Amino acid sequence: MWDEAFPSFLIGLREGLEAGLIVSILVATLVRAGQKGRLPQVWTGVAAAVALSLSFGAVLTFTAANLSGHAQEAFGGVLSLIAVGFVTAMVFWMRRSARTLSADLKEKVQASLAMGAGALVLTSFLAVAREGLETSLFLWTNARTAGESTGPLIGAAVGLLLSVGLCWGLYRRALKMNLTRFFTITGAGLIVVAAGVLGYGLRDLQESGLIGGGTTYAFDLSGHLDASSWYATLVQGTLNLTVTMTVLQVVGYIAYLSIVMTLFIEGIRGGKAAPAPAAAEKSTSAEKAAGAEEKAEPVRAGRPRWVLPTALVAVPVVVAGVVIAASDGKQDSAATVSVSEQECGKGFADPQPGQQVFQMHNTGDKVSEVYLVNPGTGAVYGEIEGLAPGTTRALTATIGSGDYAWRCVPTGGKSVTSAAVHVSGGAEVKAVKPVNEDDLKAPLDSYKDYVNKGLATLMTQTQKIQTDVHGGDLAAAKADWLTAHLQYASLGAAYGTFADLDKKIDGRADGFADKADDKDFTGFLRLEYGLWHGQSAADLTPVADELAQNVAKLVHDFPTQDFDPGDLPLRAHEILENTLQFELTGDTDMGSGTNLATAQANLAGTQELLTLLQPLLDERDPQVLVRVNAGMKRVGDLVAAAHTADGWTPPDKLPAESRRQLNGATGQLLEDLSPIPALLEIRKAA
Repeated sequence: MWDEAFPSFLIGLREGLEAGLIVSILVATLVRAGQKGRLPQVWTGVAAAVALSLSFGAVLTFTAANLSGHAQEAFGGVLSLIAVGFVTAMVFWMRRSARTLSADLKEKVQASLAMGAGALVLTSFLAVAREGLETSLFLWTNARTAGESTGPLIGAAVGLLLSVGLCWGLYRRALKMNLTRFFTITGAGLIVVAAGVLGYGLRDLQESGLIGGGTTYAFDLSGHLDASSWYATLVQGTLNLTVTMTVLQVVGYIAYLSIVMTLFIEGIRGGKAAPAPAAAEKSTSAEKAAGAEEKAEPVRAGRPRWVLPTALVAVPVVVAGVVIAASDGKQDSAATVSVSEQECGKGFADPQPGQQVFQMHNTGDKVSEVYLVNPGTGAVYGEIEGLAPGTTRALTATIGSGDYAWRCVPTGGKSVTSAAVHVSGGAEVKAVKPVNEDDLKAPLDSYKDYVNKGLATLMTQTQKIQTDVHGGDLAAAKADWLTAHLQYASLGAAYGTFADLDKKIDGRADGFADKADDKDFTGFLRLEYGLWHGQSAADLTPVADELAQNVAKLVHDFPTQDFDPGDLPLRAHEILENTLQFELTGDTDMGSGTNLATAQANLAGTQELLTLLQPLLDERDPQVLVRVNAGMKRVGDLVAAAHTADGWTPPDKLPAESRRQLNGATGQLLEDLSPIPALLEIRKAA
């Protein structure tokens, strides 16, 4: 939990100490001025600032909870950027103002004493509210980044309590502390944390669709590092660096950190060079803020003393309550809808046009799927899978003009469709025509035939490699290796069905103790390593034999293996996702430099699959394949340009601009392919 708590601990400690020092200086000034009777006015301002900060945090939490998924990502991303801006400004403000903070506040207190109770309350309120609002925003952002609130809340609480203790010690002269050094160190730490928050915020904006590049990765270490390991979790929690980051995240992180940290350090050097004002030098701890001898005017009469404190504390809470109630009201207006065999759709009545959040509550005793459908066509407007008994989950859907009903599909139970409800006055809303296993049967049968023929060809090709190696003709083995490997790569949609044989035939060296030299490393990539690293025919004979044997076994086993029809639409996206992750990075290059040839084969395999799925896709969204086919051509042309008369150019040898264009085009193609799994997802029928 410490990894999730540390950033919040740092912000709680730093902001708490800032606010605490301000309050200490205000209190010390009043005590030295003989105005202890005015202290309640300071505490009133502090209480109002705390109330405002807590209310602000509550509004953020409840507002985000009632947004759609994409809207939540956009909301969180924008607020993350705002939080980074606030924290950056705060760090630089304290660096500039630390030496004169006491004198400045003393002047404000003296002016407030002359103006009356309201001015003093306002002074303390404004002095503390800024830190409080910054803390609320940054804490909310940290909690959202961590995915839970316990760690960040504990970290912030510990930091605030420690800051209170430090301020008390400084005020009582029981503690001496170099505040300039403290704010310098914590400022540098917060800049690092803010860089991570910036990266996370940019990722949120990419996932919301507000900005592009969400699949253009700078690196993906998920195949090498366990994201759930203690060290990966620690780095992610403290620095917001993850095993997979997009180019925009990395550029934003590095640019912010290098620019802001440089300015911060240069400012420190400049501050050391300039002599501090004499008055500022005397203000090194909270108790030195005292010294005002002026007497304030008496408190004005004619108004009960409790009115102003009560109003200042209550107003932010009441306003926050109204905002939250209004937000919940939008949610409650859609009502809680029951999901079960007996009560499917209960509570669904008179929905209003527009986007709504339905609270789906499983009142039955079975795990259930639930769909919002057009009862006439069965088209789906929204869905929830795996809703456990007794639980409630939100379903966001846009309601337009037409008929709507709920379809409840309990596991092991009877599917039920609720009574239809007619909505008028809204715009027409597009729904997804459902797909069942029968719809995918024809494409699946056709693809099985394609794979069976491809495997038969592959077996002949691997036997040819085996003959080459046995005969000592390694030059021929290299040429035949490439032909066979590309043939295998073109069968991409069947990888999941090949099961363990896929790893034996085309597995990578990652995970093996001795990497490429490990005795258990087999298949095409092991043979590639040997052929292009000067190993002898005798060394490679058992490798070629094992490859041919495993391919022959796959040819024998495939007709009897289960091929999940739901895999077809998934593979339409996953084949090129793996291409971007492995081939275009050069990660699977074992010496031949032909990764882009493999990428071309992956494109061919994807195109074969899309051709078979085209009738189903055209029924649901004809524009999907228009965009995808244009993207396939663009990526294909860029890959083909890497094939010259001298052979294939390895990805790392491409000109920087060509490689950037290829990665960008592939990333965009993946975004265009991403709707296909959802469009062709198999849904249970009523």
